[in-house]
Amino acid sequence: MSLPESPAILARGLTKSFGRVTAVADLDLTVPAGARFGFLGPNGSGKTTTVRMLLGLVYATRGSMEVLGEPMPRAARRVLPDVGALVEGPAFPRGLSGRAALRALDAAGPDGDRAGRRDRVEQALARVALDGVDDRPVRAYSLGMRQRLGLAAALLHRPRLLVLDEPTNGLDPQGIAEIRELLMALNADGVTVFLSSHLLAEVEGLCTDVAVVDRGRLIVADTLPALLTPTGRLDLTTDDPAAAAALFGRAVVGVSDHRVTLEGPPAAQVARDCVAAGLEVRELTVRRRTLEDVFVALTGTGSDRRSVHGTTP
Repeated sequence: MSLPESPAILARGLTKSFGRVTAVADLDLTVPAGARFGFLGPNGSGKTTTVRMLLGLVYATRGSMEVLGEPMPRAARRVLPDVGALVEGPAFPRGLSGRAALRALDAAGPDGDRAGRRDRVEQALARVALDGVDDRPVRAYSLGMRQRLGLAAALLHRPRLLVLDEPTNGLDPQGIAEIRELLMALNADGVTVFLSSHLLAEVEGLCTDVAVVDRGRLIVADTLPALLTPTGRLDLTTDDPAAAAALFGRAVVGVSDHRVTLEGPPAAQVARDCVAAGLEVRELTVRRRTLEDVFVALTGTGSDRRSVHGTTP
C-alpha cells in the first residue's frame, strides 16, 4: 500500500507584516499534489505576497510552509529547480530577443548544459505559441507576447509545480483559451498548477480546487464542485410555458420564452409531474452557483467594501 503523496504546497499560520500593515494573517493553505488550484481574492488581499513567500522571494514574519514536501525557504536550492514561476509579470532584458533571453535564463538554470539548450528553448517557445517569433527585441513585444514568454521561461526545466500570478494578463480571448488548454495538458502530465488570478471565469474553467483570501485572511478553501452548490432553482424548457406555469403555481419565479424557472421542487419531482400532466420537457437544468456568486457572497461588492473600509483595498 503506497503512502499518500505530500501536498504540493502546505502553509500553516503564514503571516507577513510590513511595519504596522499585516498583508497576510495566519494563513493555512493546502494545495494537493496534482491539483489545478485557483487562488482568488480582491486587489490588495495578499495573494501576491503569499506567492512571493512561497517562492522565498520575501520572508514570512511567522508561520511555516513546505513546497514539494520541503521546508521553505530553507530548502530553496533543492526545491526551486522543480518549480516554474511567473509572478507580477515577466522581466527580461528588453534589448535581447525572446530566444536570446530564454537561452540566458537556461544557462543559469539547473539543466544549463549547452547541448540541450536549443531544444529546451524551442520546445518552451512552441508550447506557448511563440515558436514563430522573429528576432525582434523583447521591448518590441506586446504585453500578451511578454506574458507568453514569461510562461515559456517557467516551463524551461519541466517543473513539477507551476506557480502563476495572473498568467493571462494582456491576452485576448483566444490566447486565454490556448493557455488554459496548455495548463490542462501540463496538469494531465502530472504538473501541479497553482494559479493566482482575479479572472473568475478563467479559474472556474480551469481549476479543480479554489481558495479565496480577503484582507490577508483565508475565507474558504474547497474543491470547485463543493463550492458551486445548487441554488435551489430549476430551469424547465418546454413548448408550453403557460401550461407549465399553471402546473407549478407558486413554485414559478420567472417565465421567459420557452423557459420556466422554478424554486423549491426537486428535479425528479418536476419531471414526474410534467409526465403525469402530458407536458413535454425539452430540457430540465439545475441551476448552480457560479464562482462569481460565491466570490461576491464571501468578499462583498465594491460598494459593500467601501462602506465598511472607506476605500476598496
